[in-house]
Amino acid sequence: MLLGKRGEDVACRFLERLGHRIIARNYRSGHLEIDIVSTDGNGVHFVEVKSRMAPVAVPPEENVTPMKQDKLAKAALKFLHGPLGHSMYGNAEVFFDIVAVVFDKEDVNVEWFPNAFVPMYV
Repeated sequence: MLLGKRGEDVACRFLERLGHRIIARNYRSGHLEIDIVSTDGNGVHFVEVKSRMAPVAVPPEENVTPMKQDKLAKAALKFLHGPLGHSMYGNAEVFFDIVAVVFDKEDVNVEWFPNAFVPMYV
């Protein structure tokens, strides 16, 4: 759990340096969760953060499976239709991003995958 929080802290600082404004962290609706919700000049970003300690056998971003993507999309709909999102972001462009954070002793490697996937709504 501590690793995940550290990774989210790093991801927030990284996104803020790119000009994002953090709207929510660990947004929950029932069993659904979004690590970070941010905005920039392009729209609203729903961000999944994957944090790992080196050495890493599989790149962290590959752990965002289709099932996880589906859950993120459902959580994003809840956010956008809820009191935080509907009035402010209802017409904004929506992006699903991944931030991969790998801690290697004193080094931290951050990779951002903007618009990493486009959910299929059925």
